[in-house]
Amino acid sequence: MALLEIKVNGRQYRVEVDPWANLLDVLREKIFITSPKAGCETGDCGACNVLIDGKLKRACLTNALTANGSEITTVEGVGQKGALHPIQIQFYENYASQCGFCTPGMIMASKALLDDNPTPSDPEIKEALSGNLCRCTGYVNIIKAIKAAADDMSGQGGEQ
Repeated sequence: MALLEIKVNGRQYRVEVDPWANLLDVLREKIFITSPKAGCETGDCGACNVLIDGKLKRACLTNALTANGSEITTVEGVGQKGALHPIQIQFYENYASQCGFCTPGMIMASKALLDDNPTPSDPEIKEALSGNLCRCTGYVNIIKAIKAAADDMSGQGGEQ
């Protein structure tokens, strides 16, 4: 066992982990943060997306110990109770989720995109979402939600 010290959604954690444990398992089974989903566990679906020190990563492919000392953000850390992030609001407003399984990973990919590029084009949005699989929505409303969130975040508030 090895000691892992990470900050998740602003809260510091110290947990003992197996040296081969991935970050997804640590988040879900040791820290009990369940928004990152175990989808494919091969890095293909994006359901386990988190931000590690502000960069989008697949938690299922990340050895937990490589995140030692890092700040992890999951969807629970994107907004706060009573103060949702514009991405979360627009996912709701634009019906961008159906079953909801992919939604946390999609929101994390969207946040990473908008943090790096506050005014993405449709092709840039599609590229940013290319590692996220959704079997329900067809992506149209997800793209609309991201564009609306970008407008909200830039102060345009959905003006066309």
